[in-house]
Amino acid sequence: MGKKRSGFAVALVFLALVQFSVSVPFIVLHGIAASCSEGKEANFTQLLANLSGSPGYCLEVGNGKRDSWFMPLMKQADIVCEKVKQMKELRQGYNIVGRSQGNLVARGLIEFCDGGPPVFNYISLAGPHAGISSVPLCGSGPLCEIADKLIKSEIYSDFIQDHLAPSGYLKIPNEIKKYLEKSKYLPKLNNEIPNQRNSTYKDRFTSLHNLVLVKFEDDKVIVPQDSSWFGFYPDGAFKPLLSANQTKLYTEDWIGLKTLDDAGKVKFVSVKGAHIIMANLDVVKYVVPYLQNKRTSQQKRFNRKTKETLLP
Repeated sequence: MGKKRSGFAVALVFLALVQFSVSVPFIVLHGIAASCSEGKEANFTQLLANLSGSPGYCLEVGNGKRDSWFMPLMKQADIVCEKVKQMKELRQGYNIVGRSQGNLVARGLIEFCDGGPPVFNYISLAGPHAGISSVPLCGSGPLCEIADKLIKSEIYSDFIQDHLAPSGYLKIPNEIKKYLEKSKYLPKLNNEIPNQRNSTYKDRFTSLHNLVLVKFEDDKVIVPQDSSWFGFYPDGAFKPLLSANQTKLYTEDWIGLKTLDDAGKVKFVSVKGAHIIMANLDVVKYVVPYLQNKRTSQQKRFNRKTKETLLP
């Protein structure tokens, strides 16, 4: 009898530990010209899961590679929002790892997604957060031929904005007026439009526990590289390059970046390597720790739109 009671007590303790200390799951949002079904994306998600001990999911938008080029980013963010809300694994909150363009989908998920579960930690790998001043040519192949023709067209026209994803974050410094009026994604995401700044986007962004911004020192895709840290050129000129804390987005705190930074929640990380080519040691040092946070059954969960407590 004594052994049975002892065994039962051990089981209760084990269940209590499981209940009160559970790894937070994470999602991965890939970049342009990629898909979750490709080996490198699937392998990266599995690598993070193995190293962190947390369950991870690569979330796909449409057919992946093609839609990453030709589906507007707002639509991509809406699709991911609905997927996240339907995943029971994420209902108590989750972390995000974004890669390249996937970071702008990630931020749309954080800022625009009504009624979604909370995001705790957000790790951005080579995200064009402040925009890019030029769109790199796609390369070769039928899809790239179409993309390159669109890139060379009027980038701020409605047609291009609705049919070429990178057009939503192309920010040409000497065409700022046109950018603010015609670009359909980044000005809204960064709360850049005067008299249209939405405090809800800022509230949601500042609810993050940690924001890790990783810049790649040999990145030739994100121009300027410092866009991965929210740095960019001043309006009307291609120089000097402003650091994040010199931009109006930061000083006027349009999305809460300064608020997060003042609270010690922003990590500005620079690693060696080309665009999203990250050494495993750097992954272990700068990414994995932010995927190992635990959630407890004592944490309350709220509907992000109504602020009401969510049921399990």
